[in-house]
Amino acid sequence: MTAAQNGPQPGLIVVDKPQGITSHGVVARMRRICGTRKVGHGGTLDPMATGVLIVAVGKATKLLTYVSGLDKSYAATIRLGRSTVTDDAEGEATATADASAVADEAIRAGLAAMTGEIDQVPSAVSAVKIDGQRAYKRVRDGEAVELKPRRVTIAAIEVLAIRREGSFVDVDVDVSCSSGTYIRAIARDLGAALDVGGHLTALRRTRIGGFGLDTAATLETLAERSDAGDPLGTLTMGDAAARLMPTRTATDAEAKALSYGKPLAAAGIEGRYAVLDAGGDLLAVMTEHGDTAKPETVFAAAN
Repeated sequence: MTAAQNGPQPGLIVVDKPQGITSHGVVARMRRICGTRKVGHGGTLDPMATGVLIVAVGKATKLLTYVSGLDKSYAATIRLGRSTVTDDAEGEATATADASAVADEAIRAGLAAMTGEIDQVPSAVSAVKIDGQRAYKRVRDGEAVELKPRRVTIAAIEVLAIRREGSFVDVDVDVSCSSGTYIRAIARDLGAALDVGGHLTALRRTRIGGFGLDTAATLETLAERSDAGDPLGTLTMGDAAARLMPTRTATDAEAKALSYGKPLAAAGIEGRYAVLDAGGDLLAVMTEHGDTAKPETVFAAAN
């Protein structure tokens, strides 16, 4: 019996996105695998990129709000010696230079200068909206686009290897950064700082918050599990919430109050947290204001 016949279990699934498909394309595939249209994703990946994409099923789509702001990690390859219109390998070249004389020390120093809290200009071919229209749509329509810098935090850029290919230099890096950071922009800006141009040739997301490749499954594996009637490996709502934020366990009386959207007495927990019942099911996400804990999102509403 397939997942569609069993009915989808609400929760989060960590998908290892393949190259050459959009994040929306992954959602379309997951709708067929899970047998429901109520599927969404958190944290868009470009078609060229692979790796961790969090997919929510059923009422777990409400949890995606709390996924979008999580820190992320990437493995990437930067090619120095060529600039492209998209700042990655999918765009047409706009300039080419001989990067063979660029020293390893200059590359490492250039990347080090981009760590910390910085103002980064997003790639022109990005999902940033300008007057209600995506920047990438304007660029593809032949329009010149200028985007304002955004404050991001790049916690670390580790250089794994520097490889020289004729006039090009390929730099393999691991990047840990805040949400909203464009890895393509790091490649572009490093090339500009070294005066040889640069673009991204490979990108793999290895982590979103507490969700990593170690728990990810390919679309092919998920389809095979569904066809065999096996569990998809969905993280339950409670388990998913526990990876996203602190938790609190409610008494039976508190669980009933929450089902009606009522506040609870504060528990002294700072920031946003999840409330679970005794069985580990997610009841609500709350924040505290003085002596009162107010529900922000209720998942177990009264019938």
